[in-house]
Amino acid sequence: MSELLRIGVFGGAFDPPHMAHVALVQTAIEELQLDEVRVLPTGQAWHKVQQLTAAGHRLAMTRLAFERVPQVVVDGRETTRSGPTYTVDSLQELTQERPRSQLYLLIGDDQRRSLHSWHRIEDIARLAIICAADRDPVVGAWSGDHDTEPTFQALFTLPIQPLHMPLMPLSATDIRQRIAHHQPIEGLVPQEVERYIHEHHLYRPHT
Repeated sequence: MSELLRIGVFGGAFDPPHMAHVALVQTAIEELQLDEVRVLPTGQAWHKVQQLTAAGHRLAMTRLAFERVPQVVVDGRETTRSGPTYTVDSLQELTQERPRSQLYLLIGDDQRRSLHSWHRIEDIARLAIICAADRDPVVGAWSGDHDTEPTFQALFTLPIQPLHMPLMPLSATDIRQRIAHHQPIEGLVPQEVERYIHEHHLYRPHT
C-alpha cells in the first residue's frame, strides 16, 4: 500500500499576499514534509467586512507570490463558488478528489485566534490536521497571554500542531494603508507582487 500524500491547505484573502504568507508555507513544507500545498484565495468571505479586491487580481498576485515554491498549487475554486466561502467545503472537495492523502490545514496566528467561530470547526478537524503558526517558539505555543486571552485549550479541545517560525508582524491591512499613503512596501511583499500592485494601480485611493 502506498503512503498517503501529505497535502497542505492554506486559505486566505491574499489582499495582497505578503512575505509572512510565503514564510508560513515554506515552514510547513519543511516541518511537515508536505508533498503539495494548495493555496486557496477566498471568494465571498463570510467574516470579511471590507470589500475584497477583485478575485482575478488576488489570484494573479498569489500565483506570483508563490511561483518560486514548487510544491505550491494556487487553487482558485473558492473564487468561483457562489455564496459565502467556507473552509470545510474546500476540505471536503479535496478529500474526495485526493482520497489517498492526509490534509494539513495551515493557519496563521490571527486565524488561530478566531478558530472557535469557524463554520463547522469540528468537521474541519476531522478532515484535516490543523497546524498553526507558533508565536513564541522559545516559551511554547501561545503560552504568554493568559492575562489578556483565555488559553486556547480552555476555549477549544481540538488538537493543534504548532508550526515554528519567526515572528513576522505583517498585515495585509497595513500594507494596503501604506500603499494608499504612498509609503514604501519593499520587503513586505514579494518583488513580483509589488510590481503587479504598481502596474495595476491597486489599493490607491479613488479620486
